[in-house]
Amino acid sequence: MLNKIGIDLGGTKTEIIVLDESLNILQRKRVPTPQDDYEKILQNIVDLVNDASQDISDFSVGVCCPGAISKNTGLIKNSNTQCLIGKSFKKDLENKLKKNISLENDANCFALSESKMGAGIGFDFVFGVILGTGVGGGIVFRDSLHCGRTNIAGEWGHHTLHQNGNSCYCGKSGCVETYLSGPSLEKRWNQLTGLTQSMPEIVNNLNSEIGKSWKDEFLENFGYGLANVIDILDPDAIILGGGLSNIEFLYNEGKNSVYAKVFSDIVDTPILKNKLGDSSGVFGAALLD
Repeated sequence: MLNKIGIDLGGTKTEIIVLDESLNILQRKRVPTPQDDYEKILQNIVDLVNDASQDISDFSVGVCCPGAISKNTGLIKNSNTQCLIGKSFKKDLENKLKKNISLENDANCFALSESKMGAGIGFDFVFGVILGTGVGGGIVFRDSLHCGRTNIAGEWGHHTLHQNGNSCYCGKSGCVETYLSGPSLEKRWNQLTGLTQSMPEIVNNLNSEIGKSWKDEFLENFGYGLANVIDILDPDAIILGGGLSNIEFLYNEGKNSVYAKVFSDIVDTPILKNKLGDSSGVFGAALLD
């Protein structure tokens, strides 16, 4: 029997899960992620896998991490866990574990888990959206990830939403991420109100004229961002994940804003809330081939 081990490397926590062939949970554990220390991050994962695999002989290992592997160099790129950037993360883990592993970024793992085990069940073509500290996406077609020629498929967060707009860490201006991520929305609220508040505080404080203006701007950018995705990919369903997926008005007013901007006479793409929550990454990692 082949068991599936999944690891979700997050900025603050690292989670491991062991599934049997029927995707039943056999083991599960969360531990803190060592901060800004590459070697400790590696050893932390190795220790978790060795501990979890003591009583099983045949198993696969999948790892979900921030960033992606460059097809050109094999090194990690575009990671907000910056100590991973430029490292041979997959190869280093394989050398320590003495085992081949699968490695994907967090948005791809989210899309894969939701398509197979969550809100995307029954849909052939799923676009998974991460709306949180950053903005990302993953594409799953008939239960398989589509990563693209250079491993950037689904990266709608770095489409240009506003020419000559907000500066982005990627070096461009006007990226979707600089308008729809949690930090960018909080920054915009501060610009309008002078207040430093978290997204939950902001969302519960939208009755004023300034609050209405902030919300209208958010919905407009959300609408254009996902309408562009639908125009290009025309998926069967869009599933929202990340902290901002808990904002309820995205599923009615947000959906209406998207639909109003899609280039089609028929617009009925479901925009759904995830079902696996912050477990999507670890389940997705376990499901990697």
